[in-house]
Amino acid sequence: MNGIWRDGNQVRLLINGEEYYPRLFDSIRAAREEVLLETFIIFEDKVGLELQQVLIEAARRGVRIELTVDGYGTADLGSAFVAAMTSEGIRVHVFDPSPRRLGMRTNLFRRLHRKIVVIDGERAFVGGINYSADHLCDYGSMAKQDYAVEVTGPVVVDLHRSALRLLRPALEAPSQVRPSPQRTGDTRIMLVERDNDRHTTDIEEEYLAAFQAAKVRLVVANAYFFPGYSVLRELRNAARRGVKVTLILQGQPDMAWAQRFSRLLYNYLLRDGVIIYEYCERPLHGKVALVDDEWSTIGSSNLDPLSLALNLEANLFIRDRAFNQHLHEHLDTLAAQHCTRIPLQRVVRGYWWRAPLVFLCFHFIRLFPSIAGWFPAHKPSLKPLKPEENPEEKPCYEERKTG
Repeated sequence: MNGIWRDGNQVRLLINGEEYYPRLFDSIRAAREEVLLETFIIFEDKVGLELQQVLIEAARRGVRIELTVDGYGTADLGSAFVAAMTSEGIRVHVFDPSPRRLGMRTNLFRRLHRKIVVIDGERAFVGGINYSADHLCDYGSMAKQDYAVEVTGPVVVDLHRSALRLLRPALEAPSQVRPSPQRTGDTRIMLVERDNDRHTTDIEEEYLAAFQAAKVRLVVANAYFFPGYSVLRELRNAARRGVKVTLILQGQPDMAWAQRFSRLLYNYLLRDGVIIYEYCERPLHGKVALVDDEWSTIGSSNLDPLSLALNLEANLFIRDRAFNQHLHEHLDTLAAQHCTRIPLQRVVRGYWWRAPLVFLCFHFIRLFPSIAGWFPAHKPSLKPLKPEENPEEKPCYEERKTG
């Protein structure tokens, strides 16, 4: 694995955009030297516009701003939106940009799916929340349920180094910030990344090790749940040895295929005692899990083939009893008040035709990275975004992406 456990950190759970955006934007307003921000999606809506404004205000104070977005997830920013930032000295980078072919986006795989912000090398934010109004509860029935954390302490050194490593091909000058490993609390945290080079399975391996060690409880709340056989086996094995294994999955999906694929696995898990809830209030976009009374994780990685085998992802793994308990109480309330429990009797009906489909899906997932490799090979690039290179003056909302 590529992670190192760091002692002496402080961590704060942020639930949904209502908690995340104010904390992040206030931290950017207080920035003195540098803001490194990378994300999958920025939409030109009220959240994207507020992000733009706080970044511009920071740049006018002389703060160095490096903004990195994914070439697929953030393909629709208007030229004026970009120009307002670049004219103030904000450097906007696009990960793996590609032109449309016959009106369709290409390079669908190997996306920059990480959501990391590092401010002055002292404070960082990590999670699954993008910059769009659909992470706010007032967005309506399709508002996303999601999570992030704010951290300070020695782990920020690793996050700062990771952000600069991604930016290395595009940096005009080295960072002048020197993060301090000074302790700010008592929490142990490890940053684990997934890339397509030397760390292709690191996040999955950390999940597996925690599942194998579980003794009392194991809770996973994940938006897009269709992992490989190893993860499914360890969930089932944990339930068989008496661990209370609970999955909270999408019941009101933002993408219908996610729910359909997940439901193919229900029989396999339920018959060995795994408890499955579907969150029905609105789309679940979270990527969190906890084991027993100390271990937790939060980040950008789903438990699906794109996250586990193709995308660039980043998760924080946390050892802290108070944080674990806080997250567990929240998820327990979520399950009790806003979820529907799935009984085994419901999924047994019709299993005769689903069993071969599950078998085929397992093998397809196992081979999916190789299949994706049949597409034209390319080395992902980082390209500065200039306003004239993005001719669409208005953002496209008809095809609202998620991730």
